Amino acid sequence: MEEHRFPCDQCGADLRFDPERGLLLCDHCGNTSEIGASGPWSGGSIREIDFDAAIADRLPAQEMEDTRVSTCPNCAAQVEFDPGVHAAECPFCATPVVADTGRSRHIKPKGLLPFALDEKDARKAMTDWLGGLWFAPNGLQDYARKGRKMTGIYVPYWTFDADTASSYRGERGTVYYETRRVVRNGKSETVRVAKVRWRPASGRVARFFDDVLVLASRSLPKAYTDALEPWDLSALEPYQPEYLAGFRAEAYTVELPEGYTEARSYMDRVITRDVKFDIGGDRQRIHQIETRVSDVTFKHILLPVWLAAYKYRGKSYRFVVNGRTGAVQGERPWSGWKIAFAVVLGLIIAAGVGYVAAMNQ
Repeated sequence: MEEHRFPCDQCGADLRFDPERGLLLCDHCGNTSEIGASGPWSGGSIREIDFDAAIADRLPAQEMEDTRVSTCPNCAAQVEFDPGVHAAECPFCATPVVADTGRSRHIKPKGLLPFALDEKDARKAMTDWLGGLWFAPNGLQDYARKGRKMTGIYVPYWTFDADTASSYRGERGTVYYETRRVVRNGKSETVRVAKVRWRPASGRVARFFDDVLVLASRSLPKAYTDALEPWDLSALEPYQPEYLAGFRAEAYTVELPEGYTEARSYMDRVITRDVKFDIGGDRQRIHQIETRVSDVTFKHILLPVWLAAYKYRGKSYRFVVNGRTGAVQGERPWSGWKIAFAVVLGLIIAAGVGYVAAMNQ
């Protein structure tokens, strides 16, 4: 994980990206700076990268970067410390992390979705979500509401584009009904029984996949990040480090080939759905699908997530907030005494209802 800093040209303090105004802001003197498409930190247009060239290690040097990272021993997040800092808590799980001298070579990000929510709005979304959970501990809600600031992190993703052409063999099923007489409870009845008539089917389907999204991090449970979707990828901005000022960006830990394997699994599921639709009928059987994939390209992008990691009564709780929409996911906390109280109250109510019913008989 790395943190980008940009000095204010008036007072020298650090500028930060302000999600509300969409520009760089100096909290010390109030100076602002626009993020220009042609500025000194501009990333240019978002360009797809050839997948085969990357796999063959033929990417040009300008597509790569070296980062100095430390790995969290608990969640495996790639953490980069600021100069002079040798130890800190991992923002993903609140585990103490000590700096080391490891270096990693990565593909540079091509685009990102800038934060649209500031920390105050993200914290409100999280506490509202906690407040809506039945049997959540009040202490955790209060701790989250008054605790340390949430961390704004750009989480790494891959996107994949591909042309696919698939040929298939299978069967189309047509449902028909036969009338039969059966005996039920000593009486003869007429019933309709469903049958399926199968006929061979074959054909071809084609689909272009655009921006198949794959999480490139192992730091957070995939179930949480999946639940933060959808992401408006049409609003991606070309990568410019100004957007990262005051935030952190995690290095990817899911390598490109593994990301493509997951993307192909998604593509195969969609192709199977397309084949069933093409076969038609009432039922479908698929015996074989052969898919040719061509023109595969990819991008490394960053998506904005507000993160809170708390240790409460010896247990870690993590909450993530979509930095664009405010959607919240996290560990489901439980309060033992609230559950016990609800059980006792339920028994009292049940006993009361039983007593009233007995008195009315």
